[in-house]
Amino acid sequence: MKKFFGFYTKTPLILRIAIGLVIGICLGLWVPEAGFVTVFGDIFVGALKAIAPILVFVLVVASLASAGKGIGNRFKSVIFFYMLSTFLAAVIAVVLSFIFRTTIPLAQAVEQTAPTGLGEVFRTLMGNMVMNPVSALINANYVGILTWSIILGLALRIVAGEKTKEVLTDISNAVSRSVAWVIQLAPFGIMGLVYSSVSEYGLEIFTDYGKVLAVLVGCMILMALVIDPLIVALALKKNPYPLVFKCFKESGVTAFFTRSSAANIPVNMNLCEKLGLDKEYYSVSIPLGATINMDGAAITITVMSLAAAFSQGIEVNIFLAILLSFVATLGACGASGVAGGSLLLIPMACSLLGVGQDIAMQVVGVGFIIGVIQDSLETAINSSGDVIFCATAEFREWQKQGKELPF
Repeated sequence: MKKFFGFYTKTPLILRIAIGLVIGICLGLWVPEAGFVTVFGDIFVGALKAIAPILVFVLVVASLASAGKGIGNRFKSVIFFYMLSTFLAAVIAVVLSFIFRTTIPLAQAVEQTAPTGLGEVFRTLMGNMVMNPVSALINANYVGILTWSIILGLALRIVAGEKTKEVLTDISNAVSRSVAWVIQLAPFGIMGLVYSSVSEYGLEIFTDYGKVLAVLVGCMILMALVIDPLIVALALKKNPYPLVFKCFKESGVTAFFTRSSAANIPVNMNLCEKLGLDKEYYSVSIPLGATINMDGAAITITVMSLAAAFSQGIEVNIFLAILLSFVATLGACGASGVAGGSLLLIPMACSLLGVGQDIAMQVVGVGFIIGVIQDSLETAINSSGDVIFCATAEFREWQKQGKELPF
């Protein structure tokens, strides 16, 4: 048994995930009634979601309590990259939506509750920031977790002695080791998640809603393979694709199948460690990215709201299109504080274009139908982008110091 585990852990993780992916697809096609396979996916995602809030809280507190100087510039850079990327994603979505005008065959109305405007989104966001810290941990409210961990970390930096800081560092290392063990379950988890999707969904989603899905996928691929690498190239004056592809391989793949940015936070932190990034820095910037780096959400909000407008014969002028890009950017950054994520922010954008609430909620229903692909890709580019821009901000500092980049 010891030899088996040794062989298992020494085999590259991406190869093990690929094997799990193939097995999941085969089981989903050949034995779709074997529902017990989904348990592996549930356990994996459940374990990641369970450990992620504790990981974020402990790492941020420990990092800030013992943080050195010089991190501030990196935070300014990474926040700029996060916001720029999200805005450009909305702009790309507007451009492609006008080039490939799509309409959606709408049916019955869907009963959902959605935010009515940016004011409600930000009220929710501010409410989450001051949520009871214990409740924030229990409910995986990362806005609240970040807020209170930053406050506590800064306070401990002032009042804590060196021994206390060493204890905090030991605790954060122990939690990180626990996360590494959970990540070893990824091949089995991916197998269960892929099986669940393949056995439950057919190819129907490519028919009625294929065109709008194609626009969504096209926008996300363009952002992932062209726009985001261009930002990295301009920032580092270096070929960005080795970094981009590494982040896709080790972060995007797991995010695609878990469909949860929160569950992928431990994976991203593990990747940051492999890249040699400063733990004091990435332990804050990665969970922050999971909150405000929302390329996929901005694309979804923009494409779906414009499709709703075109379906109703509403002409959208350039002024409204530009305004929609800003609204989608701001709304996407608040999506993590809204139940239902990016899809339930579509009615807010639709109201800007003059689309009624009933029609907008039908579009939300379409979003849930195609979500097996849309949400997976959205999470993949969001989560891999967190590491890409986190690394870019730190690598810029490395270049100023004359250090060699690892790619």
